Amino acid sequence: MLTKTDEFWSTYRQVPLTKTESSMDLFVNQLQQIPGFKFIIFGAKALIENYVETGTKDNPSKFDFGPINTMVSSNYIDGTRLRLSGQTTGNFDPHWFLSGYAAYGFKDQKWKYKGELLYAFNKRKYLPWEYPKNNLSFSYSYDVMSPMDKFLATDKDNVFVAWKTTTVDQMSYVRDATLTYDLETAGGFSIKLMGRNRNDEPTGKLEYLRNDATLTDDQARIHDITTTELNATLRYAPGETFVNTKQRRFPVSLDAPVFTLSHTMGVKGIMGGDYNFHLTEASAWKRFWLSSWGKIDITFKGGIQWSKVPFPLLILPEANLSYITQRETFNLVNNMEFLNDRYASASFTYDMNGKLFNRIPLIKKLKWREVFRFRALYGSLTDKNNPYENPNDKDLFRFPTRDGMPTSFVMDPKVPYLEASIGIHNIFKILHIEYVRRLTYLDNPNINKEGIRFMMMMTF
Repeated sequence: MLTKTDEFWSTYRQVPLTKTESSMDLFVNQLQQIPGFKFIIFGAKALIENYVETGTKDNPSKFDFGPINTMVSSNYIDGTRLRLSGQTTGNFDPHWFLSGYAAYGFKDQKWKYKGELLYAFNKRKYLPWEYPKNNLSFSYSYDVMSPMDKFLATDKDNVFVAWKTTTVDQMSYVRDATLTYDLETAGGFSIKLMGRNRNDEPTGKLEYLRNDATLTDDQARIHDITTTELNATLRYAPGETFVNTKQRRFPVSLDAPVFTLSHTMGVKGIMGGDYNFHLTEASAWKRFWLSSWGKIDITFKGGIQWSKVPFPLLILPEANLSYITQRETFNLVNNMEFLNDRYASASFTYDMNGKLFNRIPLIKKLKWREVFRFRALYGSLTDKNNPYENPNDKDLFRFPTRDGMPTSFVMDPKVPYLEASIGIHNIFKILHIEYVRRLTYLDNPNINKEGIRFMMMMTF
């Protein structure tokens, strides 16, 4: 008696191949005839791509729902948060692209949203960020954010990133209108020009209080601040190429250096802007190959806030309080823990490519690979931006507190913040696990001195 599996393979062997049909095509077609298999393929594709297509094989998708991993998340202000988002594709129009989301927080009972309209001067096959970019876009959003969300390489509503190592309760409602022009050249040079108007209303345990000792908290409290900003960013990455996904693109040619220089100017009095300021930042990244001994990635960054500004416009460390690690961020720095107007940072990652594990007989078969990281931050705050040095300066804000205790601090310019980690990647070809340890500023309150972090990383 033949089973269904026997019948399937019998049919598969007997069907002749046409000139245009490969054996793999036929194999896939036969699989699709199995009841329920199409739903398995649909679900697997949605999980891998993080988007759900609305088209078919004969009518390619013009609109994709996603990212899937942002549909349900949570934070201190929203509580449980539901979000529906999506984007048009090049099948809808190869030049015009629409994207956005709507989200609802059950704790604060508020709707949040974002919409973006993008015009690609170069015809796009499917995605607007296909290399090289020559795009003009406008976006408008209203959402609740923490100050460190801007450092995340993924969406802040990613359910895995939303799972924090500590409570993040100092947040803001942010209303943001941004106009951006993004140009890339085949030689690796790119320029981004941006104009932005942003309104920031603190919420949760975050308050904006004028730094005037003669005022009570109620008298000193500021409801919101508005900034109007102009930014230019220059980037040079010779020979850089990318792999596109439906959510972002990933660089795959990692031999050439990457240099970035940006300057942001705040303009007071235009579109409600409250402050004039100038902020300059620069970075350099390079990979060094060590033959059979693996590779080293080195990043240097630095920046200066030239102007006198309240603390929301100072420079924050690139903190990442999720359990998902990412390159160049600090895993054990709290939200707004250090406030600087001068900084320099360095990140070193040494991937030994299994040089040690390959010498251990049983571990060698697992093909695990060891990785070591070291991150350092030097920071300082000049007297003009230090509220402790200007106790009655109403142009500055008092540093953040929680239940009357300070949560933000001035770094000692002679003592850097340091953290180090040791990890294993290529576990099941996809999993990275890392132990991270904080080495300095161990007496700051409510810190984590150590932790375990994860990352999903395909290794080839």
